[in-house]
Amino acid sequence: MIYTTIFWGCVILWLYLLSVLKRAALAGYYFIFGSVGLFSALVFLGQNYLVWLFSATLTKCVNVIGELTGTFNAIQANLLQIIRSHETLYLWVDFECSGIIETTAFIGLIAFYPLYARQERLLLAFAGSLFIFCANLLRLSLIAIALYHFGSPSFYLWHSLIGRIVFYLLVLILYYNVFTRSHIVQKFLHDKGEKI
Repeated sequence: MIYTTIFWGCVILWLYLLSVLKRAALAGYYFIFGSVGLFSALVFLGQNYLVWLFSATLTKCVNVIGELTGTFNAIQANLLQIIRSHETLYLWVDFECSGIIETTAFIGLIAFYPLYARQERLLLAFAGSLFIFCANLLRLSLIAIALYHFGSPSFYLWHSLIGRIVFYLLVLILYYNVFTRSHIVQKFLHDKGEKI
C-alpha cells in the first residue's frame, strides 16, 4: 500500500515538473525527464501483469517455431522444454527474457520525441513494440534451437552472447530508423529548403 501511495505521489510530481519544463520551453530536459519518468512508471505498473503477459505471449509464439522445427515445445505459460537424446533442458522465460524493459524504454522515448506528431508517435510505439517482440522471438528461438543441437554447455554462449548480440543489433536498427534517420532526413529537407 505504501509503495502505491509513493508511486502515485511521484507520478503527480512528475506530471507537474513536466508541465513546468514545457512552459519553460526546455525541450531537451522535457524529453529526458518525460522519457525516464514514463519508462519508470510503465516498469512499475507492469511489474507483475505485463511481465506475465509478455512472457506467456512470447512463449506461445516461440512454441510455434519449436513445433515447426521439431526442436522444443512450451509446457507451461512461460517454460520451454528442449528434449535431446541424453538430456532434457528447460528455458524459463522471465522478466529478463520477456523484452519488457526494451519495450517500455522504446515507448518512453517515442512518447516524448519531438519530431513526430501524436498520431505518428502512437503508430511508431505500436510498430516498434511489435518489432522488439519479433526480435525477441528470434532471439529465444535461436537460443532454444542451439540448445537442442549443442546441449547445455552452449547455454552461456547462445543466451548471454550470441542471442543478445542478435537482439540488440535488431533493436539498434529500429532505434536508428526511428530516431536518427528521421532526424537526418528532416534536417536535410530543412537545409535544402533554405538553399532554394
